[in-house]
Order: sequence, then C-alpha cells, then structure tokens
Amino acid sequence: MKLNDLMANEGARKDRKRKGQGISAGQGKTGGRGTKGQASRTGEGGHLYRQGGNLPFYRRLPFMRGEGFTPPNRTEYNEVNLGQLADFPAGSEVTPEALAEKNLLHKRALPVVILGEGEIAVALKVRVQRVSKSAKAKIEAAGGTVELIA
Repeated sequence: MKLNDLMANEGARKDRKRKGQGISAGQGKTGGRGTKGQASRTGEGGHLYRQGGNLPFYRRLPFMRGEGFTPPNRTEYNEVNLGQLADFPAGSEVTPEALAEKNLLHKRALPVVILGEGEIAVALKVRVQRVSKSAKAKIEAAGGTVELIA
C-alpha cells in the first residue's frame, strides 16, 4: 500500500453540483436561479444594509454610534495615583481640596478617585469620593485610613 492508494470510503465524498452546464444536466440554463430579476444575476444580494429604498435603520438613529461614542450620563473622575501622594507628610489628611492645592487635579469640580499605581510609605488619612481596591489595600498596609465622602 502506498500513499497514492489511499482513498476515502464510498459515499464519504460527494462531487459538487456543476450548475449551468447545459439542459440535459438537470441544472442547466438558469441554474436553479429562476428567470430574470436581481436574484438571477451574479453577485446578487447587494449592500449589507440596503433596505429596498427605505432609509436604512442605522441612518435613522441619532449620531450616537461608533468607537468614539461616550455615554452621556457617565461619571468622570480626577484620577490620582498613589505615587503622587508621596509628597504628603505622615499623618496628613488627603482631601480633594488638599489635592487641588498641590495641583494634582485636572478639573476641580470633578470627584476624585485614588488608583493603586505606585507605592506609599507614610500613613495618610484619605478622604475622597472613590478608592480602588489595590489603593485601599496599600494605604491600610502603610498604616493609613480610607474614608469615602459623598
């Protein structure tokens, strides 16, 4: 037995139907497409979003689509990393006002979130709107406290 002797089992493979190969072939002339019209033409189907003359659904919607869409009711935060709190002396209170004095806030009107990037060695009393889990763990490990304000 050689590699060129190997064959599939009987009935395991089926020849494809060769359409449009003459009238005696059974699928000749129109090749199962019927007569005339868009469906009989090659490349039939048209554009994916074409809806037969109607204004397409995706164009009827307001302009709130695509990668750049931002939800209108999201909460934006001033992001402050733990490494930026290294300037504060031990035992001091970290509040949005104290962060604004040190120019660590992008927009003073927005709430503050403390993120866990960086290390902290001193014990601080942190009072902000939101703190990530990793930041809270690092602050408490350094002997500080975390309090969330409204």
